[in-house]
Parts: sequence; structure tokens; C-alpha cells
Amino acid sequence: MNRKTLFAALGCALLAFSMLGCNAFQTTNHLQSITLSNSNSNPDAGTAFTLKPGAPAPMYTWGTYSNGTTKLLNGTGVVYKILSTPFGFAETGTFGDPNATPPQTVQLSADGLLTPITPPACSYVDVAQPPATAPAFQTTGWYIVTATYSGQTTPPGAVYMATEGLPATSTNKTGQCGP
Repeated sequence: MNRKTLFAALGCALLAFSMLGCNAFQTTNHLQSITLSNSNSNPDAGTAFTLKPGAPAPMYTWGTYSNGTTKLLNGTGVVYKILSTPFGFAETGTFGDPNATPPQTVQLSADGLLTPITPPACSYVDVAQPPATAPAFQTTGWYIVTATYSGQTTPPGAVYMATEGLPATSTNKTGQCGP
């Protein structure tokens, strides 16, 4: 090996090592944001969770990374929270305190499962007017839920209660609560 080749090789090696300090050979893929979803296959499916009698609803937390990928987050690093004070009111039944011991109206497990419990409540009202023959539901209240992961908190999601019926009317003959 001659001197020119040796100096050229050393120069290239020195340049490569100096670029390491500038993160030239490192990939950066850090968590940028997290969001709640009612789907484990679509992070954009929505943040509304409607609870019906005997039908728990899972919450899913998705992370968006700096390289544009999304990933379903789970495990002990995800911490779910439900606010004790609901927003609005229950049209029928009672909004209980989900953080009481024992919880009331809705129970939130550590892994994000929302389970309806007593007392039941309906946080929808039928706003349809005759001559309509089908109900048109509008929400009257909800609980607020969030998830935290790696120091980031999701925008709030909403838990709607449909565990108690509404009075039967000409537009809601069965007294159905919610969609």
C-alpha cells in the first residue's frame, strides 16, 4: 500500500468517525404523540366509548413516532385515568363516581377495559319529533378518559353510558338508550 492510498483511507476513516458525533449514522425514531382509540387496528377510529349492559369496551393507546409509523402501545407503561366528575348529566339513572371504592356506573381496569356497573345510566336523549318514527340520539353527558405513556398524555376521550333505558315514546317505542 502506498502513502497516498494510506492517507486517503485514514482521511475517509477520520471523516466517518467525525460524522458519528453529528448523528450521521444514527436513526432517530422517538415517540412524538399518543392518542386513544376504540380500535386495536385503526388509531383514527375514534375516541368515543359507548357502554351498554354487559358489554365492556376496551380502550387502546396508539403512539406516533418521528419516522411516521404508528404503534399500538400496551403493558405497564400505559396508565389509564377516568375523571370522577362527569361532564353534563345522565338523562336517566345516575352518574356514579368511577374512582370510588367500589366504583360506580363504570369501572376502569389497569389495562384500559371500561366495564359498566351499577348504578346504570343513560347519557343520551331522543330528540326526534313526530312525524319521525325512529329515534335521533344526542348525548347529554360523558366521563372523560385519558392515557399516559412515557410522559405524554392523550387528548381526552369520552365514555357514554347506555346501560339504562329511556322512556318509550312515539319515536323510540322500545325505550332504547343511544345508538
